Amino acid sequence: MNPDKIIKEELLATLTGLRWSLLSLRYGGIADWPHMAGLETMPAKGPSHIGQPATEHENSVDGEKVLSSIQQDLGDCTRCRLHRTRTRIVFGEGSVGASIVFVGEGPGFEEDQQGRPFVGRAGKLLDKMIRALGLAREQVYICNMVKCRPPDNRTPNSDEIEVCSPFLVKQIEAIRPQVICALGACSAQNLLHSTSPISRLRGKIHHWRGIPLVATFHPAYLLRNPAQKSAAWHDLVELLRIVSG
Repeated sequence: MNPDKIIKEELLATLTGLRWSLLSLRYGGIADWPHMAGLETMPAKGPSHIGQPATEHENSVDGEKVLSSIQQDLGDCTRCRLHRTRTRIVFGEGSVGASIVFVGEGPGFEEDQQGRPFVGRAGKLLDKMIRALGLAREQVYICNMVKCRPPDNRTPNSDEIEVCSPFLVKQIEAIRPQVICALGACSAQNLLHSTSPISRLRGKIHHWRGIPLVATFHPAYLLRNPAQKSAAWHDLVELLRIVSG
């Protein structure tokens, strides 16, 4: 084997070990979302390569076509009562080749105005969480259980989720992520068909149709309860473990 290649692989292995050591130091709690600059140097299986592996280019192209077709099928949806009060449909956005799909409960005011998921205050915190993983927002995929804003930001009703779920299922199947991150109780409970509170669902690995699923607190909840950021960071580290193989 080429000596330079051996040195490079040993260096990457050392950096990976150092990264996990630094992550473990944060287990005692964090004051804010850390900026993990060293994560950009992860090996080929790591998050720095999430979203655009060259060997999966054709799959990405096919996935984009499928997502486009799903959005066309959704159309100017009037399948449930939520269409009466919405401004825009919020379909979802991100990389079709993403290894992580984040699923929230539903659009809020800012999302309804812009037609994009997680762009309000909670969205800004989610962006920090994603950056803490060493990723850019464009490298993951972000969507919600329902595509239209519930009035007054209430939790979506079960019948509204039931009507919208087929589109979410098709989105996830088109992307085929390595892991799903359910943000909040509504998303976690509905994806897992569970009535357990988010405090019981988080902290362990579940599965949705064979795909690992990690549940964590919704960013909006973390804004109201910043003391829970430490627990949420544990969940994010679990995401890294999964996508890093």
